[in-house]
Amino acid sequence: MAHIPDGVLSAPVLVAGAALSLVGCAYGLQQLAAERIPQVALLSAVLFVAALVHFPVGPSSVHLMLNGLAGVLLGWAAFPAILVALLLQAVLFGFGGLVVLGVNAMNMALPAVLCRALFVALFRSGNRRRTIIAAGLAGGIGVMLTALLVALALALSGQEFVAAAKLIIFTHIPVAVIESIFSAAVIDLLLRVKPEFLNFTGMKEEYP
Repeated sequence: MAHIPDGVLSAPVLVAGAALSLVGCAYGLQQLAAERIPQVALLSAVLFVAALVHFPVGPSSVHLMLNGLAGVLLGWAAFPAILVALLLQAVLFGFGGLVVLGVNAMNMALPAVLCRALFVALFRSGNRRRTIIAAGLAGGIGVMLTALLVALALALSGQEFVAAAKLIIFTHIPVAVIESIFSAAVIDLLLRVKPEFLNFTGMKEEYP
């Protein structure tokens, strides 16, 4: 349950999440070049659709998040892309809420940015295999970081949510595995058919 509904979180958590999301979106938009807007819109649409397919895991249900992949492809632009996707999900389908939108966006976008930073820092050589492995790691790490942030937001809002916080971390482990494989496959495909879609800052070599 990455979409926390309204009426659950405490006021300090809501304010902190909204502030961080506002700063992240402002910086992401500032860094966004006009020619990359279609790419950001496409990723936002993919994130929107991915959340509509739920899978039962124990007493809960989960869905693909793809925030690690979005972070690898978009960097800081993942903040506005994720915010728009979550806003449409909340308005059209009631996933999450409007008051808690800032926290939900932060829970997904902050890990996305961290995954991008980790990806660029660790894999600068341009080696194809290492790039694919790095993308896979980013996909899985993005899910688990989001699960941890959701759990933390719940735990900070009251002791009654601690059990649910632990359950969220547990149920997202299989999602992390699936997204790791999926993210690696997507990057592998893009490297083969449309490498210009990738904007890996710091990569020195051309991909074969």
